[in-house]
Amino acid sequence: MAYDTSPAFAAAQDAADPLAHFRQEFHLPAGPSGQPAAYFCGNSLGLLPKTARAAAEREFKAWEERAVEGHFTGDSPWMTYHETLNEATARVVGARPDEVVVMNTLTVNLHLLLVTFYRPTATRYKVLMEAGAFPSDQYALESQARLHGLDPEQVIVEIAPRAGEHTLRTEDIEAKIAELGDSLATVLFGGINYYTGQVFDMAAITRAGHAVGATVGFDLAHAAGNVLLHLHDWDVDFACWCNYKYLNSGPGGSSGIFVHERFADRPDLVRLAGWWGHDQAERFKMKKGFRPMPGAAGWQLSNGQIITLAIYGASVALFDQAGGMSALRAKSEQLTGYLEFLIHSLGLPKTKLEIITPQNPAERGCQLSLLVHERGRELFDFLAAQGVMADWREPNVIRLSPVPLYNSFEDVRRAGAAISQFYNE
Repeated sequence: MAYDTSPAFAAAQDAADPLAHFRQEFHLPAGPSGQPAAYFCGNSLGLLPKTARAAAEREFKAWEERAVEGHFTGDSPWMTYHETLNEATARVVGARPDEVVVMNTLTVNLHLLLVTFYRPTATRYKVLMEAGAFPSDQYALESQARLHGLDPEQVIVEIAPRAGEHTLRTEDIEAKIAELGDSLATVLFGGINYYTGQVFDMAAITRAGHAVGATVGFDLAHAAGNVLLHLHDWDVDFACWCNYKYLNSGPGGSSGIFVHERFADRPDLVRLAGWWGHDQAERFKMKKGFRPMPGAAGWQLSNGQIITLAIYGASVALFDQAGGMSALRAKSEQLTGYLEFLIHSLGLPKTKLEIITPQNPAERGCQLSLLVHERGRELFDFLAAQGVMADWREPNVIRLSPVPLYNSFEDVRRAGAAISQFYNE
């Protein structure tokens, strides 16, 4: 696409956008002027779908009218409610329906999966992760190491970008995996690094990890609902993600997990067991002896959080209505490319501002991270005053995430114009 900086260009693109009407399916926060803000924080919290209240209200009504019988009666009985979300979830992450389940919250799920997929031995005990991973992942791995009586300093290996670079090279990740070899128990990466916005080559990382006998998993908090994923075909062992960012399920909304079908019928696998993961046909016999459900459902602990599941269901339905991840990804690349063009058109030296997210669209999602070397907080505050809602990350990064379901080309133009105004005042 050939971009230009004029308001007419943005207007023309919005007029021709086949997904533009989905913006009307969301509640947009107001800016200081009272007009809708240009919201670029979907990588932190997605917007509220207008269908979410009705979806939640249906379950409130079921609770009101049927009480406990809501578990077994009605159009979507609560006992199997999570199953109604499997197919749509699988389409989002490139999985088979029995490989996914929506449950709990992200770090809870990460711990549950690590109990199974991090099984250190005397010789194979190390974990590889990217340096600067989201703190929850770091804390989870530290505590998992201690759970096994190990020193996190001896267990966790972090790989950082080369000197003078902001992002990791795939060949360096592969080389580090090969170097660790038989000592490597598990590889745990973010699908997208939250700070830089870099999309990792998950297929290559998985192949490299498996080649040395390690299990491979991903925290997809910033990838699910953002980029094209093919977890099944990539042969990923496990993954988890939150649904409140790009999947718009509300603050603290239910999370999701993926467990490859290779592990579907493995009752021998060590796991933390709960009633809802037990064989559904036998569940109400209330007997000892855990027999896991096949597939990802066997990692469930408790019954579903129905209200948050309903909200998630309302949101994920919009993904299918929009034509799925391929259609959304195509618009995402256009929006992010347009934002990149507008920032580069300012001609600012890197000593003032630089984009640390990869230039290659295949290596980024709908996010640009701006490393602001001078007056970073002032720029952030100025954007907010102009009705451009961005995300600040210490010490000096502003993240802007144009989400294809509800951001417009005009939103992006406004952001570019605000940045230009700041540097030209």
